[in-house]
Amino acid sequence: MKLNQPTSGQVYYRDKDIFKQTREEEKIFRKNVQMIFQNPHSSLNPRMTVKDIVGSGMKRHGVCTEQDVDAKVEALLKRVGLKRDHISRFPHEFSGGQKQRIGIARALSVNPEFIVCDEPISALDVSIQAQVLNMLKELQDELGLTYLFIAHDLSVVKYISDRVIVMYLGTIVEYSDAEELYRNPLHPYTQVLLSSIPVADPKAVKEKQRIMVKGEIPSPINPPDCCRFAERCPYTTDICRKEIPTLREVSSYHFVACHRIS
Repeated sequence: MKLNQPTSGQVYYRDKDIFKQTREEEKIFRKNVQMIFQNPHSSLNPRMTVKDIVGSGMKRHGVCTEQDVDAKVEALLKRVGLKRDHISRFPHEFSGGQKQRIGIARALSVNPEFIVCDEPISALDVSIQAQVLNMLKELQDELGLTYLFIAHDLSVVKYISDRVIVMYLGTIVEYSDAEELYRNPLHPYTQVLLSSIPVADPKAVKEKQRIMVKGEIPSPINPPDCCRFAERCPYTTDICRKEIPTLREVSSYHFVACHRIS
């Protein structure tokens, strides 16, 4: 999102390094790529009204004229489940779920093509989470959006994702279509994660085998020069402690970084 400058590495969007853009390219990037933040309480400016929060991007990127802002903002608020009279209120007058809807409206206001959703429902009450999640899915289908959906709730990931990347300590360990990943998890860490999903059926709980891991998580500042899951993996061998596994395709569009998977 270019909110921070990287210390190393590159970030590419549509085959271009986003930190080597011209001023015009950056303006287009900032219109096309938006973000829904994790915490709706801190991601909205408390000194701005909903009209200013949602409408400022529209004016900045020429989505509408000054005269059309009110109508555009009202239409967008209605789309995310808010009322037209909310337009003149401030963030502190809303509940957490309503604030997140304002954040979603702000992200949609400039007609983006790609939205980073950084745990957009984790800070909300459980009763509100399903509503916001269903709304995000409907908006995706209606507007043809692409989401990068970051989450720890594996049930949510399964519900909303077409493709899933599983990461451990900053590295990708498995990458696949969602249906394939949940049906056939190959990396030990993925198997551990999926075995931890709560099941509401008491009989199914008894039949389900939970995979437990031991050991401490390595330092993310100074990670080991080998498989980062080696000290906690139940299948660790000598090679796991000596070499970093490469991410390779083991079946059609199913990539795994594990020495034991061939």
